[in-house]
Amino acid sequence: MIGNYKKYAALNVLFNILSAIFSLFSIAMIFPFLRILFRTKEELSAVQKADFSFSINGLNDWFNYELGLRVMENKTQALVFLCVIVVVLFFVKNLCRYLAMYFLSYLRNGVVRDLRQKLFKKVLRLPVSFFSEKRKGDVISRMTSDVQEVEWSIMNTLEVIFREPVLIILYLGALILISPQLTVFVLLMLLVVGVLIGYVSRTLRKVSAKGQEKLGIILSVIDESLSGLRIIHAFNAEKYQHQKFSKENDQHFSIITKLLRRRDLASPLSEFLGICVITVVLWFGGRLVLNDESSLSPETFIGYIAIFSQLINPAKFFTTAYYNIQKGLASVDRIKVILDAEETINEIQNAVSIQEFKSEIEYKNVSFAYESNPVLQNIDVRISKGKMIALVGQSGAGKSTLVDLLPRFYDASDGAILIDGVDIRNYKLKDLRGLMGVVTQEPILFNDTIHNNITFGLTAATKDDVMQAAKIANAHEFIVNTSNGYETIIGDRGHKLSGGERQRLTIARAVLKNPPILILDEATSSLDSESEKLVQDAISKLMLNRTSIVIAHRLSTIQSADEIIVLQKGKIVERGNHKELMNQNGYYRRLVEMQGF
Repeated sequence: MIGNYKKYAALNVLFNILSAIFSLFSIAMIFPFLRILFRTKEELSAVQKADFSFSINGLNDWFNYELGLRVMENKTQALVFLCVIVVVLFFVKNLCRYLAMYFLSYLRNGVVRDLRQKLFKKVLRLPVSFFSEKRKGDVISRMTSDVQEVEWSIMNTLEVIFREPVLIILYLGALILISPQLTVFVLLMLLVVGVLIGYVSRTLRKVSAKGQEKLGIILSVIDESLSGLRIIHAFNAEKYQHQKFSKENDQHFSIITKLLRRRDLASPLSEFLGICVITVVLWFGGRLVLNDESSLSPETFIGYIAIFSQLINPAKFFTTAYYNIQKGLASVDRIKVILDAEETINEIQNAVSIQEFKSEIEYKNVSFAYESNPVLQNIDVRISKGKMIALVGQSGAGKSTLVDLLPRFYDASDGAILIDGVDIRNYKLKDLRGLMGVVTQEPILFNDTIHNNITFGLTAATKDDVMQAAKIANAHEFIVNTSNGYETIIGDRGHKLSGGERQRLTIARAVLKNPPILILDEATSSLDSESEKLVQDAISKLMLNRTSIVIAHRLSTIQSADEIIVLQKGKIVERGNHKELMNQNGYYRRLVEMQGF
């Protein structure tokens, strides 16, 4: 994703290089400063005249000559001249550093924004089965805390990653020019330090992954507790649930404490090792200075140490960044599980468009298995346009799975489902689902206005269209009595409304969509008698002149169905209309009599 911000990355690198160059030049001013203090006028006047040229030696000779002239005239003025140069160099250095950070901020925040968007888009495209295998809290953790960890641990270190290597390379280059012998010794010392730091940091990634997994479990417990708060209170299970949460929270505390202790070791460890290296360099370099045959003068060695001391901070920051990146990479691995998850519901190339349902839906020898467990076996059903088909059976018989195959929430393991003679897998997915309206047993609403819940996915609908749909669904009367009418916020999952009111909003949503095919998971089974009458009346209006597939819990509501299909353990055991099935004196009749009793 960084590829989308190449321009900003290039500008950041450019200004980091300029900042590093001016930083090096500003530190290099210590050499002429020391010459003014320690050399005599005679030594300075002996410097030969040099012309200005763009090379290291040319610049050095020209600057020494110009400095020598000023020292000959007045040492104090020469010091003022040096101080002005240092101020200008530091100003330009810090200006370049700010510009580097300025361009980096867009890259850093843009990558995190794109990651969040890509992750959310992927979640919306994943099949329903993916979320049956994952804890909801764990998925939320990957989309929130893991992305945030990437932002903190990786994106915030981009400045270090882009800037510090440039500084290190430039400083090392300058050190090699000053004293190759001493610099080879320094590099050997830094190699030993790097091995030690790498050994300590290798465990960070694994420990961080454990911490993020544990956080996902904690979020799941919180989500379950908030959703089931009434049951927790009703069964006096507050202590049990609190102990469950405390156990996971304590384990997370232990893991994160261990992680932070290791991460916080980075800065003091790198600083201590840096001081050890400086001490050894002082010893080794001091020996070179004291050696009369060495070309390393005292002021050059002092300048060498000054530049080398500037190398410590970039190396230290780079080490800390390495620790943070290892921690962040554990979150990247968890995010990739979602981004790399297989999208089993795919649209074929050159998929066929379908705008209207003309004749028939056919389940043709359809079977479905979930993780090798058979759910449906050899289902053959024909549903003609305008007919109402009801599905009956005990829980786990496969009713919901049968209807979920039609809009391709899942794909059949064997067999095929045809609409107007064409396999639904050959249709464009958006067109296929556009033919269908779904009303579930549990109303699915969003924390938004009533208007936006009814028009969900239908942005072109007018206010009059919304009002008309609400009237058909017997919802208009209660809507206008709310605090802000159609602009009333209904709260999380619509908790500000009663069960019947929530269900009538979902029916209004289906009415507004005006689909030719309707899938109903008995929408009245959990309502009181008055609400059930209003909702059932709304459903009857909704089903008018539409092809309907109804999952029936209350058998009294489906006696007028054109065909009733009785499922048991994933197989069709009985089929026919109400009268025919009652005459068979089989499973369906027993269900009716049990409910009547």
